[in-house]
Amino acid sequence: MRINQFLCGISILLFLAACSKKNENKIDASRQEYPVLKIIKQEAVLESVYPATIKGQEDVEIRPRLEGFINAIYVDEGATVRKGQVLFKVDSPESEEKLSTAEAALNSAQAELNTAELNVERIRPLAEKNIISSTQLLTYENAYKTALARLKQSEATLKSAQATVSWINVTSPVDGVVGTVSFRIGSLVNKDDILTTVASTGNVFAYFSLSENELKDFLNKAQGKTQAEKIKNLPHVNLRLSDESLYSEKGKIQTISGIIDISTGSANFRAEFPNHQGKLRSGASGKVIIPEQIRESVIIPQKATFAQQDKILVYKLQGDSVKQTIVFVTELSDGKNYMVTDGLSDGDLIISDGIATLNDGKKISIKN
Repeated sequence: MRINQFLCGISILLFLAACSKKNENKIDASRQEYPVLKIIKQEAVLESVYPATIKGQEDVEIRPRLEGFINAIYVDEGATVRKGQVLFKVDSPESEEKLSTAEAALNSAQAELNTAELNVERIRPLAEKNIISSTQLLTYENAYKTALARLKQSEATLKSAQATVSWINVTSPVDGVVGTVSFRIGSLVNKDDILTTVASTGNVFAYFSLSENELKDFLNKAQGKTQAEKIKNLPHVNLRLSDESLYSEKGKIQTISGIIDISTGSANFRAEFPNHQGKLRSGASGKVIIPEQIRESVIIPQKATFAQQDKILVYKLQGDSVKQTIVFVTELSDGKNYMVTDGLSDGDLIISDGIATLNDGKKISIKN
């Protein structure tokens, strides 16, 4: 009888245990599964992006050096030219007339000098023999000196006229790319007119600016005691073009303006990029990307966060439930991730996806 009672008791316990296990499985099955991300500090690169304007290392305004009519245009807009290459020809009859006059004056001065020299050579022997007075010889010698001075003056006038005539051909002072051609054949131009511009493209400058507070933070993080040392120690920067493609060559920040622009409240930066293939054009726009190496950082996907008023939160796993946790973040340039500056510690577990269906304190299962 006792054995039967004992066996009956065991059966009841097994039945209760089975029911408990069954209920537990039902509870687990009712919990929604979520993927979990473990927080691990790692090395990352934080990128700061600034709008920039690209300019040639030299943007030279091409002007005529004399007044006249454009007789010929030898280049087209966007053409690549070399230093000394003729771009325009300006017809200047006045300059050619001055050249002819200077040449004639030089010939006349040379003839006058020859005559004065012959007179001195003829009179000197007579003066030495006292046939004529030394005063007459001195008069002829002075005439010779005057003729010599007039010849030198005529030579200088001729050189000036020749230089002026050479200005008929308007040449490029640098290697570069031709900009907009503002005048056409037959246009009357003078030295105040800009015929075109030539942008040197060997290297190009990207100009961008930082606000006063950004500048202070930037210089505080840079290594070095003086601004010159800090600029020298800055990392190389990248350039994102207007089509969002990344330029193949890296650049270097060369200068930081010493004053804050009163009208904008910002300081100007200049970064230099090589442009051997001529892909970058003066006047184009882009974005300068300055990298910052962060040794121990926490990176989380933006989809693991949500906004509540002006705060960013995540769901942190605590046991088998989740808890809303405020985090302080910096958005990364990829537009998909955040760098967490405060709110999470190494080893924390957060829900990495599907957070729209969560609420504070909800019990969940971890998705394998």
